[in-house]
Amino acid sequence: MDSPMCLVKNADGELCVEPEAIDYLMGLKQKVVVVSVVGLYRTGKSYLMNKLAQKRSGFALGATIQSKTKGIWMWCVPHPEKTDHTLVLLDTEGLGDVEKGDSKNDAWIFSLAILLSSTLVYNSRGTIDNDAVEKLQYVNELTEMIKVKSSTDNEEEGEGTQFAQFFPNFVWTVRDFTLKLEIDGRVITPDQYLENSLQLKKGYGKKMNDYNVPRECIRNFFPSRKCFVFPSPTTPDNMHRLDSMDEAELSERFREVADTFCRFIFQESRMKTVIGGHTLTGEMLGHLVTTYVETIAKGNVPCLENAVLAMAKIENQAAVDEGLAVYQKGMDDVKALFPVDINQLSENHLRSETQATQAFMKRSFKDENGEFLKALVEAISNHTADLFKQNKDASEKKCKALLEKLSALMDQGMKAGTYATPGGYELYCNHHDNIVAQYRAEPNKGVRAEEVLEQFLKDKSAESNSILQADKQLTENEKKIQAEKKKTAELEQEKAALNEQKAEMERTIENIGRGQEKYLKEMKEKMEEERNQQQQEFNRTLERRMQEQKDLLEKGHKEKAELIRQEIEEIKKNNQLERDANTQNQKALLDDYKQQAEEQSKKIEALMSALNNKSQAPVQVVERLCMVM
Repeated sequence: MDSPMCLVKNADGELCVEPEAIDYLMGLKQKVVVVSVVGLYRTGKSYLMNKLAQKRSGFALGATIQSKTKGIWMWCVPHPEKTDHTLVLLDTEGLGDVEKGDSKNDAWIFSLAILLSSTLVYNSRGTIDNDAVEKLQYVNELTEMIKVKSSTDNEEEGEGTQFAQFFPNFVWTVRDFTLKLEIDGRVITPDQYLENSLQLKKGYGKKMNDYNVPRECIRNFFPSRKCFVFPSPTTPDNMHRLDSMDEAELSERFREVADTFCRFIFQESRMKTVIGGHTLTGEMLGHLVTTYVETIAKGNVPCLENAVLAMAKIENQAAVDEGLAVYQKGMDDVKALFPVDINQLSENHLRSETQATQAFMKRSFKDENGEFLKALVEAISNHTADLFKQNKDASEKKCKALLEKLSALMDQGMKAGTYATPGGYELYCNHHDNIVAQYRAEPNKGVRAEEVLEQFLKDKSAESNSILQADKQLTENEKKIQAEKKKTAELEQEKAALNEQKAEMERTIENIGRGQEKYLKEMKEKMEEERNQQQQEFNRTLERRMQEQKDLLEKGHKEKAELIRQEIEEIKKNNQLERDANTQNQKALLDDYKQQAEEQSKKIEALMSALNNKSQAPVQVVERLCMVM
């Protein structure tokens, strides 16, 4: 992307997505790291985003008191340090713009930035004092603007913890900072400066509550916090031309902090994830943006769980389509060679099926009841049955054409009466045996070679018998001997055709068995992967809350620390309950698949019995078997 484009338009207080930007995201298959910057208007947010894009210009800068950025603008650039990842930069409309007049609009912009980001940069000017914290008023409203779970039971219980689990890392950038980083004569770091500014005060009453609430919200919702303090980049007289100044003209200290800030964002900002720890591609981010903005436009509160489920449904269907496309593409090469023998077709089928399943598993997530995997299995099965039929038809067509060509001279001889003479049967048998020998010598006839030959011999049986009975050179006894030889040859050919069909069925059964094992293996690995993602997500949350408890204890806030301890116990309890529920669901899914495999095996056994029953045509049995696959 050469320059930023509007992602979410803010027109007269109404938010809507820009189709062009969504289309761009839909074509982005790489994993994404999403960095949003929010803050009061005219605080230099856009400069930071241009710096992260490693460009001198892009996001609109301005030197007037009017806000330049409206809505949310997006710039997608290759990640400087993560190969095959895209850095998505979101520059938001300045908060507190007096021209808008509607603070509700600001709250939605702030909420969207949180919902979409893996790192949220809050940009302010001057110092982190009580006024600066109070201006971050939208944090106090997050529980009203965002829901984590769709259920309404115990909504308030553990709300802060739930948010902390899914919210982005928080970076506070302070611009035009002029103070010394000292407390009681002791030099401190910018991070310590931030933590000190967020310290809670002891006491009760409205004044104390008003002071502590916004700080508690920041601490609870954003347990991972970082701070950078920027000196003024240049003199006040030069600020109006900041966007056109060379880097060398900016103050050295400002450039050092800006470079440190960029390195931190590039190295520490994690990939965007959703509930369950699943990482997003640009395409999935596009679905997420659309869902959230449409929800807000309808006057509803965005829900993380519902948005992820809606996205999972879209993504899982796309995973089914992609898996089927991979299978079809994998079978195209062998399809061009039809007819082929059952072994060649089966090997291509198993290889393509494995590739298709892997493609599905890589893309799918939260397919909790296996609905979409089943859909893929069914789609591949239907396509496989069609391919096997096409291969049979191609084999039959080729074999019939070959026999028609080889028997052309003999058919002409029949019309000319060549065999209607004494000794004609011997001549007929020589020609007949020569046709069969040439037919057998022809390679690559496919899976119906013996069956077509069997039908050919049956079709020629009456003709052969007529010539035999009319041959006056043979005695009645010799005719009986020749008739028995012919009958024996027909039985041997019938047996060869049956063996051909059995070989096809046995290989098909082997395919089914190997396919079932593969699906079970892939399902177990996918379940384990998702369990690990959820556990990592839980561990991060737990570590942050335990660190918060430790900090509060060190500062003497025993009551607050005790509340967090209770919260931690509740987190552990809920996590265990969720893990147990997931384990039960996964076990039920595996048991269901195993039961289906057992039912399939019973059908196969019945079909094998039918194949051994000569009263049923073998080809019908094999075609029915393909439907079982």
